[in-house]
Amino acid sequence: MLSSFDLGLLIISSGITSFITAAVGIGGGVMLLAIMASILPPMVLIPVHGMVQLGSNANRAFVTRHHIHWPMLIRFAIGASAGALLASQVLVELPVDTIRLAVACFILLVVWAPKPKQVTVSHTGTLLVGFATTLISMFVGASGPLVAAFIHRMGHDKLATTAAFASCMSFQHILKAAVFGALGFAFADWWQPILLMILSGAVGTWLGLKLLNKIPAQRFNQIFKWMVTLLALRLIWQVLAV
Repeated sequence: MLSSFDLGLLIISSGITSFITAAVGIGGGVMLLAIMASILPPMVLIPVHGMVQLGSNANRAFVTRHHIHWPMLIRFAIGASAGALLASQVLVELPVDTIRLAVACFILLVVWAPKPKQVTVSHTGTLLVGFATTLISMFVGASGPLVAAFIHRMGHDKLATTAAFASCMSFQHILKAAVFGALGFAFADWWQPILLMILSGAVGTWLGLKLLNKIPAQRFNQIFKWMVTLLALRLIWQVLAV
């Protein structure tokens, strides 16, 4: 199990990264994953990270619930459910580096490609994003940058962007918990760090949303765009550095 120092580090990190995600819109989940990877065993990392992120995103989705676009969320959830079902049947893990490189390239394309004045994301496109990102998240742990690139492409205002991202990720993490639970992961053995990290994340989310309301929309979009880009470049660097 965890030492007191490691537990404290995880709790603090959860609060800080939730603050970053709430204030900027993206980035905290991947950052937390990197920190947890240096502390937790590989077989524990993805399911525990998923539960902590569920708590963080669910809280953020609840706070911004009036800004959620429910038809989009329902379509995303249908696709995500199909992706989780397929993931539960896959016996051989996909090459992590291949997935990372594909995700990074897709993010850069979506974020930096010329954006039409009026962006329309098709219903089928939303279903496919839910399916693909949920499937990917089962193997690499963090599909947040990819979901964020999709949300950013929709052209919502800052609160609607945060609400859409938080609600989509919440549903995705619920599915992840269901899949890993069905495969036999003992979540009960890790309830204490999960609960404490969720509580710390809730505080970070509250503080971050206070800051979000003070950030001008144009500056928010710039920060959001560059944060996603840096995460994509980080994924590419991880592949090339091996």
